[in-house]
Amino acid sequence: MGVAEDGPRFAQPLRESDIDQDPFRQFAMWFEQARASGVRMPEAAALATATLDGVPSLRMVLVKESAASGFVFYSNFHSRKGEELAANPHAALLFYWDPLGRQVRIDGEVRRLSEAESACYIRTRPRGSQLSALASPQSQVIAGRDWLERRVADLARTYDGRELPVHATWGGFRLTASSIEFWQHREDRLHDRLRYTRTSDGWQVERLAP
Repeated sequence: MGVAEDGPRFAQPLRESDIDQDPFRQFAMWFEQARASGVRMPEAAALATATLDGVPSLRMVLVKESAASGFVFYSNFHSRKGEELAANPHAALLFYWDPLGRQVRIDGEVRRLSEAESACYIRTRPRGSQLSALASPQSQVIAGRDWLERRVADLARTYDGRELPVHATWGGFRLTASSIEFWQHREDRLHDRLRYTRTSDGWQVERLAP
């Protein structure tokens, strides 16, 4: 794992004595620093899933919640990631904040949110986003963009002036972290890597070679 050789001009060291012993507080601190530095959509992360046979796939998602309870993202349950998570509920997230020369890797088990939790979030989305989610058979082959736009237009007319229904096959997933690695760029490829691993007694922190 690495960034461009020239890297950020002001690489900050990541020392064991400087980090929070709670990985979620450490993540929250880095996340706010990424936001403050002007990173566009710091909540964007790469999500890796795999089939039961171990065939991987990867895509970007928006992580809408990050807390000790888990990292939450949303999708159609019949999308490729939704079906892979149903068969193999283990996944990994990667946040990459280039201006700070930082990455955060998170591994863990994934479970769906309850219908009530998903519906609560769906109601906060812009109407256009709700229409798109209702119209799109995510990851399925379609006839063309015109077909998709007609679906959106038809739904908009059908529910004009009314609340949109909650998509029965669209909702949230929560990844419960078993390990969280904080990666900080340093010069000459001597990067800092500190990994928190969940144990029966809490979190163990180890330094990994770059």
